[in-house]
Amino acid sequence: MHYHQYYQTDVINGPGTRATLFVSGCEHQCRGCYNQSTWNPCSGHLFDDAMVQTIIDDLNDTRIKRRGLSLSGGDPLFPGNLSAILALVKRVKTDCPGKDIWLWTGYTLDQLSVEQQEVVDLVNVVVDGKFEQALADPSLLFRGSSNQVIHYLR
Repeated sequence: MHYHQYYQTDVINGPGTRATLFVSGCEHQCRGCYNQSTWNPCSGHLFDDAMVQTIIDDLNDTRIKRRGLSLSGGDPLFPGNLSAILALVKRVKTDCPGKDIWLWTGYTLDQLSVEQQEVVDLVNVVVDGKFEQALADPSLLFRGSSNQVIHYLR
């Protein structure tokens, strides 16, 4: 898996102060997407064990209390990302007790494969649905268009 950007401190992508990872790879290619540079799954930087450890260390850093991890992109549930995202989510759940995980995906919950559902089963919140330019609304919290749904799972 590749990633485009990692923000160790973020207050935009989810509630509270968070760590946010923007992965590479998206097959939805929504018209009006603000993050088109993340569509190519090979663009950006290689996501490796050192990056995983950086995320874990940042989430556990007591100097800047982070509420959790946000996963966006691209699409974290892009098929080529699933094994790395699943491993990351499991590691956060094990090594960062009390931290929540938010995930943005262009897939809707009823479209998920078994492998994608395995990831979703471990996160706290999913914002699902493709970005629809005709339904774009900058006043929406944590989503870009009104068709997208925030699912509070646990």
